[in-house]
Amino acid sequence: MGTLAVDSTGRFPEGGENDSRNLDAGALFVLKSRGSWLHCGCHLTMAIVSPVLLSLPFAFTLLGWSGGLLCLTAAGLITFYSYSLLSIVLEHFAQLGRRHLRFRDMAHDILGPAWGRYFVGPLQLGICYFAVIACTLLGGQSLKYIYLLSRPNGSMQLHQFIAIFGGLTLIMAQMPSFHSLRHINLVSLFLCLAYCACTTAGAVYIGHSHKASKTDYTVSGKSINLVFGIFNAISIISTAYGNGIIPEIQATIAPPVTGKMYKGLLVCYSVVISTFFGVAISGYWAFGNQSQPSILSNFIVDGQPLLPKWFLLIIYVFTLIQISAVNLVYMQPTNVVIERKFADPKKPEFSRRNVVPRLVFRSLSVASAATVAAMLPFFGDMMALAGALGIIPLDFILPMVLYNVAFKPSKRSLIFWVNTAIAAVSTVLVAVGAVASVRQIILDAKTYKLFANM
Repeated sequence: MGTLAVDSTGRFPEGGENDSRNLDAGALFVLKSRGSWLHCGCHLTMAIVSPVLLSLPFAFTLLGWSGGLLCLTAAGLITFYSYSLLSIVLEHFAQLGRRHLRFRDMAHDILGPAWGRYFVGPLQLGICYFAVIACTLLGGQSLKYIYLLSRPNGSMQLHQFIAIFGGLTLIMAQMPSFHSLRHINLVSLFLCLAYCACTTAGAVYIGHSHKASKTDYTVSGKSINLVFGIFNAISIISTAYGNGIIPEIQATIAPPVTGKMYKGLLVCYSVVISTFFGVAISGYWAFGNQSQPSILSNFIVDGQPLLPKWFLLIIYVFTLIQISAVNLVYMQPTNVVIERKFADPKKPEFSRRNVVPRLVFRSLSVASAATVAAMLPFFGDMMALAGALGIIPLDFILPMVLYNVAFKPSKRSLIFWVNTAIAAVSTVLVAVGAVASVRQIILDAKTYKLFANM
């Protein structure tokens, strides 16, 4: 299929996919439906299996072994179920001739225009842009780690590496559509398996070596700190599993879409299981409650690497490349908005009329994200807050609500009460998790400094 013709809500109009009325430039240029289920699986993997998973051992320090494993398993099962429900809803409306291409389109059609315009749309855009900021920060940190391997006493600061990574992203951000990332994401899928395997092996090696410090698995803190720490950890784990762009990923699949998203999810979660549990268990086992917000920080102590330099270099380079791919994936909702606002769907995609605004506004988007990342390089606290306020509503609550409203299952059915229970518990987690995250940010505020060299 070539291009998509959609109405003002982002759905295919009654005339079908070849109808040329009311073209939406965001869908036309960015969300091209040409991919297979394998392409979908690669996009999903890059959206979920990102370097954020390197913070999982840190989440375990707030939960301990039993709590950490329980939350990691529960979040995995719930998100797989949640994304499957979203896929079912999307396929259902596609069969009715109303294929939704964006999260806001689903909310607009199922819950009402106000939900799509004022809640789901802004929430998704905000959380995806935060992901771009976080990936830019992680990319800068990876570059800094590589630099310190060769020059342990080097004078370059973190914000300089963030600027370098931002420059790389600015070039790659000009790739026109989500579908055009398919080969990059396929390569990155193998890279994420590689650096997670290396990270796991490195943690096990350090844990067995004489360089290992005494490991303590005690969850420290007084009662109130302990409780808030638990909710912080839940937010971090939820963020690691977060996606928030399931409809946009499914929009890249060539019709018919039935069953393809589920195959993509199976590909994705086979990678999720092997990477998430491997890194979380090995990292926490090796470093205990000394695990850092990024486990890679534990591999260098006082400027001295605990692993061979060549091995660390492999991990950092693979991580850097994969972060670049993840960054591009989470830029797509922003790119859709940019194309929708500033592109002319009646002009060719690569005409001067469309190329110039694309170049200018995508560059501004990347530059803004890099600036914020350099100013506020406090990844752990910010990630917990993003998980509480963004990921949990989008991935743990809305799919349940959308399914129940769209299909109206009987109130006596198991699926109705499972969905309702997950949504209700998740709502409580949003409220308490947000308070816990803000509280932690306030407690850590004394260590905050603009453009800090973390």
